[in-house]
Amino acid sequence: MNLLSMEMFFRKLGSGSPLIIIHGLYGSSDNWLTIGKELARDFEVYLVDLRNHGNSPHTDRHSYALMKLDLLEFLDRHDIEKAVLIGHSMGGKVAMVFALEFPERITSLVVIDIGPKSYHSLKDYSSQANDHMNILIGMQSIDFSKVKTREDVDIQLSSFVKSSKVRNFLLKNIRRERDNIFSWKINVPVLIKELPSVLEGLDPKIAGITGFPVLFVKGGNSDYLLDEDFPEIKNFFPTAEFITIPDAGHWLHAEQPELLLKALWNFLVMRKTVKRDE
Repeated sequence: MNLLSMEMFFRKLGSGSPLIIIHGLYGSSDNWLTIGKELARDFEVYLVDLRNHGNSPHTDRHSYALMKLDLLEFLDRHDIEKAVLIGHSMGGKVAMVFALEFPERITSLVVIDIGPKSYHSLKDYSSQANDHMNILIGMQSIDFSKVKTREDVDIQLSSFVKSSKVRNFLLKNIRRERDNIFSWKINVPVLIKELPSVLEGLDPKIAGITGFPVLFVKGGNSDYLLDEDFPEIKNFFPTAEFITIPDAGHWLHAEQPELLLKALWNFLVMRKTVKRDE
């Protein structure tokens, strides 16, 4: 085990070729259970919690370099030689960083609504989210000593996060401790400190990688991934394909799960079937 890496919590579903789903910022493996159960009809699906999220340990560091090592540790620990990687948002960037350094461990790569560019200048993503720092400061401001229900958190958080959809997503990170006090599952103080690392882009000097299929999935209503980003993506992944899911913002798996599943199935399963028939 690399001393810098840590063991991630995971959920395992189905059987077949390994497939790993990596959630985004503020997310967890729970958010991907519906998609995971469907993909488990064709794959052995692993839903992981990244460090400082879900049921994985909290640490004082949070960077793509470290999450890449966490993922490598995960594959080695579970004797996974190669896997399909599906990553959403921050998880998509983890998947990109991993694939560029360890291409021999990748069967296929799917990146959902994120690009390799820096996101330091982004402020607001239409109605789907608010500025990340504002969200994290809002989460940090919650006085859990005055919280009796999740609704109490929602009321406090509404001063910082206007979108009820975003608040509902964030409230999934609440847990009740043994002393009946609520708390956040995610490591809010560290994520505030490390947010610049989360928003950073990939090193443009990294050479492009081929050798496995690559799909980038964009939400039609999302500003995270734009058509103008495609040339930069091609510099890293020259064979990348692109698909847009209509009427979906950044959280495609929650807003258009059936269309996302269809896109994933066509890319991962149908293509494999065609090749086998040939």
